[in-house]
Amino acid sequence: MTSKSFFFFFLIFFICTFSAAEPCGNHRFHEGKTFASCTDLPSLNCSLHWNFRSSSQTVDIAFRQSSVDQNPRWISWAINPHSKGMVGSQALVSFQRDDGTMMAYTSPITSYATQLQQGDLSFPVNGVSSIVDGNEMIIFATLTLPANATTVNHLWQQGPLVDNVPGIHRLSGPNMASTGTLDFLSGKIVVHKTSNRWKILHGVLCILGYCLLMPTGALIARHGKQGVGTTWFKAHVYIQCAAYLMGLGGGIVGVLLWLGVGGNGVRIRGESHEYIGITLLCLGGIQGIIGYFRPHKEDKKRVYFKIFHYTVGYGTIGLSIVNALLGFHIVHLGIKTWPQLLFVVVISLLGTCALILEVLSCWNRTKSAMITEQHRIAALEKN
Repeated sequence: MTSKSFFFFFLIFFICTFSAAEPCGNHRFHEGKTFASCTDLPSLNCSLHWNFRSSSQTVDIAFRQSSVDQNPRWISWAINPHSKGMVGSQALVSFQRDDGTMMAYTSPITSYATQLQQGDLSFPVNGVSSIVDGNEMIIFATLTLPANATTVNHLWQQGPLVDNVPGIHRLSGPNMASTGTLDFLSGKIVVHKTSNRWKILHGVLCILGYCLLMPTGALIARHGKQGVGTTWFKAHVYIQCAAYLMGLGGGIVGVLLWLGVGGNGVRIRGESHEYIGITLLCLGGIQGIIGYFRPHKEDKKRVYFKIFHYTVGYGTIGLSIVNALLGFHIVHLGIKTWPQLLFVVVISLLGTCALILEVLSCWNRTKSAMITEQHRIAALEKN
């Protein structure tokens, strides 16, 4: 490639890159609308434009969101007058219906289970409208701020649209980094940084406890009885107790996440995951209590204890693996991401070990039965 050709392609690449990352100040609105201030928000390809009038405490805003994804979506920009979290925020919402018409309205967020229903906000809002301009969706509105208030907590978001109803947005990545503080007077914006440490701690504790230690303890109980003494039993009990305590710790962290602790007020929801998690904690506690008060070996009720113990034990392990996969789905970690891939590999190795041990155990039992039968036949022949 000649130097001129290289320069030409480099120039084209630079122009395309610059155009894709066009600053908000270069944007021109249709119908002659102009805004004195703007800021490029740090996530979700969003920009906010505004005109602030201190004399009347009103602000004209234009919220822009661009996307190359052609799937139906909703967008929203909101102010939370009282906190930094989602609940309590006063939102402007827009989406394009299936018939191509635009829907723009106000929605007060009163719970984490909201479907962004239409309703009045806690402060006056006028002129709410929206348009689609190419790959951009834009919301326009005029807000009246409280007296002497120029700095607000604001949130911006996008999510899927299902049958003209806003669906839940992603619970990871840029969607969890879309809150901040905005000063309409100075234009200063501060992004509220969210941390994934609580979610990581919850996942690590639950997976190590219920999905790794608990199956290991079950394998020891299943195949360790061939050893001498009760070492296998002690190992089984200690490992299962440690597994339950780790799972309990992970469950407590999960409850804190559900309450919105550790994520700047962002509450993590996943109803099936929550219900299964509570069920697992209950089953683990019941299993420990029943195991402590188990009947003696000579007791006729021992057989019922074994059926219950095995059924609940293996059921808990299977349910915990399903719930872990649901947890990966909630935070949008697909099968191609390394945490879930590592999880699948480790669980597969545990399953392979269990299968090999079961085959060996079956072979040993068959071999032992054959030897016993040979001895019995030999004894009969001698007689």
